[in-house]
Amino acid sequence: MSMTPEKAEELMRDCTLCPRRCHADRRAGQTGYCGASVLPRAARAALHFWEEPCISGSVGSGAVFFSGCSLRCVYCQNYDISVNNVGRSLSLRRLARIFLELQEKGAANINLVTACHFIPQVCLALTEAKELGLRIPVLYNSSGYEAVSSLQLLEGLIDIYIPDLKYCSPQLSAQYSRAADYFETATAAISEMFRQVGTPSFDPRTGLMRKGLIVRHLLLPGHAGDSKKILRYLHCTYGNDIYVSILNQYTPLRHTADFPGLNRSITPNEYERILAFADKIGIEKGYMQEGGTAAESFIPAFDGEGL
Repeated sequence: MSMTPEKAEELMRDCTLCPRRCHADRRAGQTGYCGASVLPRAARAALHFWEEPCISGSVGSGAVFFSGCSLRCVYCQNYDISVNNVGRSLSLRRLARIFLELQEKGAANINLVTACHFIPQVCLALTEAKELGLRIPVLYNSSGYEAVSSLQLLEGLIDIYIPDLKYCSPQLSAQYSRAADYFETATAAISEMFRQVGTPSFDPRTGLMRKGLIVRHLLLPGHAGDSKKILRYLHCTYGNDIYVSILNQYTPLRHTADFPGLNRSITPNEYERILAFADKIGIEKGYMQEGGTAAESFIPAFDGEGL
């Protein structure tokens, strides 16, 4: 279904874009769980070099970091924008122009970071940008906590999906993300994403991904058992038709002080054991991280650059 301004307005009057289904009338100034109003809001639009190699390459991914979030994990490294809603409101015309400016700067792709609560607006801005010459792949970078009906609005506009699959345990997802239904919701969303983009394809010249699905999993301290269940699920369901990115970058920040189990980084031994498990069960298409990724310096500056 192609998005129209009328359809976008209808969706804003009774917002059920994310699985929280708040029914907020955003046109009337109501904000739901995500904290979003009508206009898209973002905190940064710039070349980003810290994604997987097939996404950032040597030129950088054109990342637009949207403000607000429908999941709001207690340990979020982007807490200032996901929970505190730091950022600037943008017109749809300005958002479309930002996409084109990132392309002009040489971005490998347009990287929509946490855009779930702005899907109608993003659809309209992408359509306008494509009419004006946007030709690089468009990437949807997500927590995984998505409504299938909302993802279907993006069909034909998104080339690459990069969702998280954070938890298998409903106890963990309830404790850290207030979403006991996370696993069944995220796995249904990932299935829809895979239906849309299929198996990965790459530019033979640059090695950059042109189409496909990369599922990320962030290790949390002390929860290796949950991580193994997630990796086994992904491999049993998709085999090597998707890429799996196993992240060790968990960073304890000031807002995790009330969660003692989260007040440390992942140890090298924990990470190596999970990588060995992934290899043992047959995961061949994957990414791992090396070195000091667990640091606040890894978090980009949400200073309004590029807006």
